[in-house]
Parts: sequence; C-alpha cells; structure tokens
Amino acid sequence: MKKISIQLFLALGLLAVWDCQAEGKMTASESASRLASLRSRRMVGGNLAPHVPWQAMVYLSDSVLDGGYAGGALISDRWVLTAGRNLFVRKSRLDIEGKQPVIPKVYLGISQKVDIDKSKGFAVEKVVLHPGFQNRSDWDNDIALIKLKDPVVVSEKVTPIPLPERGQDLDNTVGGSGVIAGWGWGVHLSPATSLKHLVLPLAGHSECKAEYERIPFTPAVDDNMFCTGPTKFDQNVCFGDAGGALVVTDNQTGDVYAAGILSYDKSCGRYKYGVYMKISSYLPWIHSVIRGDTEQSSALRSAAVAKMYSWQP
Repeated sequence: MKKISIQLFLALGLLAVWDCQAEGKMTASESASRLASLRSRRMVGGNLAPHVPWQAMVYLSDSVLDGGYAGGALISDRWVLTAGRNLFVRKSRLDIEGKQPVIPKVYLGISQKVDIDKSKGFAVEKVVLHPGFQNRSDWDNDIALIKLKDPVVVSEKVTPIPLPERGQDLDNTVGGSGVIAGWGWGVHLSPATSLKHLVLPLAGHSECKAEYERIPFTPAVDDNMFCTGPTKFDQNVCFGDAGGALVVTDNQTGDVYAAGILSYDKSCGRYKYGVYMKISSYLPWIHSVIRGDTEQSSALRSAAVAKMYSWQP
C-alpha cells in the first residue's frame, strides 16, 4: 500500500467521522472500518471540463479540516446558489445548531485550482440560509444564497445559469440526464486540481428514496429533492462536489437551466445516488431573497393592489 501523508490521513479520518456525525458516536473499531472503506472505495473519476461559465468555487480553506472548498452556481450578476452545509466547517446539524455560517471567498471564471492564486476572488456581502435549513436532519433544505458585494461583469468567462421556468421540472429533460462540474475528490483521494464534469442519469425518486431509507445517516429523500445515479463506468459525485448545479436541457424548448443543487455528495463509489435540492421547489424563496423582501413586503404589495382596484370608477 502506498504511504499516505499525515495531512491526508487526518483528512480521511475527519471525513469518516463526518460520514457518521450527528448520528451518534462511533466506536474505535467502527471508525477504523469506515476509514478503511474510504481508502478503498472508487472515487468519482470524471472528465476534464470545458470552461463552465456559471461554476463558482465556494472557498473556506485549502484544508478539508478547516472547511475546504466546494461548488456553487452563479444565477445572476450578484448571487450564487450553493448548498448550505458548504458554509460551515463542521457539517452536521448537531455541530451547526446555533452557529452562524462562515463568510466564504467566491471564485468565478476559473477551471484550475491554481487560478485562485492569480485572482482576488469576489468579496461577499452576506449569505442567506434557507429558513428551513437542517430543521429535521443534516440534509433538509440544504440550500443557501451568497450575495456578492459588487456585480460581476458578465462575459464569455463568467455567465449566470438560468433557473427553471414554469413547467420545467425534469419531466422533459433531454436523455433523462444532466451535467455537473466540480472539484470533488478523485481517484487519488484528494480534491481535483482541475475542474471535472460528469453526465449523470436522472434516477427514479422512489428507488432513491427506498435505497436511502435502508441506509442510516443518509438523506430522507422528500419531494423537494431528486437524485442521479452513476455513469455506466460507475463514476459518481463525491466529497467536495456539493453545491454544484445539475444542469439539464429542456427537450421541447432546448433551454438550458439549473435543475438542482447537489447536497448529498457522499455517494462516491459506495452508494448509488447523488441527492439534489430541486430548485423548482425553492423558486419562491430564491426570488424573495433576491428581491430583498422583508416580512412586510407581501402585505404592502397586496394592500397597494387592493387600493388601486378599490379606486376604480
């Protein structure tokens, strides 16, 4: 067996703990067994990605021990959509409860990890977690918005990905598949240095839900989620891919849009399904945040319209 560096060994150990955190304490033998499984499983392979202009890197640290870095999707000139868990060093509901999210660095327009050394990145004004984030389990409503301090200049290198429109809910997807890019873990048990992508088949909701009902400490797949399976070569999403957008093409219109944000990225070569937050289920919340709504906004709008109707002759 090849020697593993102390830092990588510690990172693997922490990932083994994360795989079971908030679900009870592990015994020493259970932890060792989980670590061995992490070492031996086949991680996502993936193919080198072309330039992906909506891809964001949500960066807390180079080290997974300090939060690492993950994916996100630019959805306008000021907003990035990602997984809520990406904004915390420790990811479990038990560890996160009562804590504020970390303000990340955001990098756009890059395809190589080394590119962050040449870029100042984009300063973040605020992050907004979904109000139902982790209300029952680690993966409930695992979605967040990041507002950039300044608008990006839209170009060939940096371009937002559209959100679903009315009626676009995976039913008319070309080939029953989608594409996702990320810097997640690869065959060398370390985050990829180059952006990779996979074309993944959409999976049946009932099959995915039934599968994870049998496996402890995995998502309770609800109607706000959907799943993908592995490629025919058993490539799959893995640690560090969370927050990336699964992008699909509408079979009828040809429109390309982001259908989901990856939440459960631990499938790797061990489990079959990646689990995503279904963006169409979260559109009212996303739009309300981007508009800057307050608690009074809905009532103010309704009152104004009611008055205008009442003043009609």
